[in-house]
Amino acid sequence: MAPLFPVPTIAATLSLHAPRIFDMDYGMTYMDWLTNSIFVSIFISGFVIWLCRSATRNMSLVPSPLQNAFELVVEGLYNMLEEIVGRHMIDRTFSFLATLFVFILASNWFSLLPGVGSIGWGEHKPGPFLSLPHVETPLLRPTTADLNMTLAMALMFMLMWLYWSLSEMGVKNFLLHLFGVKGGLKGFLAVALAPIFFFVGIIEVISILFRPVSLSLRLYGNVFAGENLLSSMILLGNELGFPKWAAIIASVTVPIPFYFLELLVGVLQAFVFMLLCSVYIQIATTHDEEAH
Repeated sequence: MAPLFPVPTIAATLSLHAPRIFDMDYGMTYMDWLTNSIFVSIFISGFVIWLCRSATRNMSLVPSPLQNAFELVVEGLYNMLEEIVGRHMIDRTFSFLATLFVFILASNWFSLLPGVGSIGWGEHKPGPFLSLPHVETPLLRPTTADLNMTLAMALMFMLMWLYWSLSEMGVKNFLLHLFGVKGGLKGFLAVALAPIFFFVGIIEVISILFRPVSLSLRLYGNVFAGENLLSSMILLGNELGFPKWAAIIASVTVPIPFYFLELLVGVLQAFVFMLLCSVYIQIATTHDEEAH
C-alpha cells in the first residue's frame, strides 16, 4: 500500500480496530503508537483547551459571546451535577466529570465533519486524477469509536471513583457500605440478616467490576454503529445499483436525516456517560444519615 496525500473518496465502513497512520514499512517505527483515533484525540484535546483558554482569558462583567456560552455550559453542568453528587462532592468531582462530557461531546460531533473516515490512504488506481476506490487507512477516526479510548476513560473514572469513595467514607465505612447490614437493623435481626447482606455485597462488587465494561461498550457501540450507519447511507445508491448521477445525489440527500440523529445521539451519549459516573459517585459517597 503506497502512501498518498489525503484525498476525498468514497466513504468506507469503519473497521473494528484503529489502524496506525504510519505503517512499519515506512521505517517510522517510533510512531507505531500513533493511530488515527489517537491523532484525532490529540487534536480535539488541543482544540478544547484552546477554546476554554480563549473564553476565560479576558473575563469581564459584560461577557463576550464566547465567555457567555462558556459560563452557560459550566453553570448548567455544575448545577445539574451538584444535585446528583451532593454539595460535599461537587467541588472535588466537577472538573473531571465536566471534562468527560465536553471531550466526549466534541469527539462525537467531530465524527460528523466532512472528511472524517473518508480521506486517507489506499491503493492508487490509474486515471487522470488520484483515484481511490475506497480508503484502506483513514486519516481521521472518531476517537470515541475506538474501544481503547472509551475503555481508558472508563478505567480512569473507576480509579478516581475508588479514590473519592475511600477518601470520603474511609476504608471501614466503605466496606460496611458494601457488605454491612443496612436499614438501621440491630440486635438479633441484624445478625440473622448479615449473611444475606454480605452476599448482596459480593454481587455489588461484581457489578462494580463490570462498570468499566458497560460504560466503555455503551459509548463505543453507539458511536461505532452511527459511523457505519452514515457510511451505509452514503453508499446506498451504489449498493442498489443506481445510475452514477442518481447515486451521487443519493449519497448527499439520504444521510441528511441521519446526521441530525447522530447530532442528538452525540449529546445523549455524552450526557449518559457523565450522568452514570455521577450516579456511581453519589451511591458510594452518600452517608447513611443523609440517606435517611
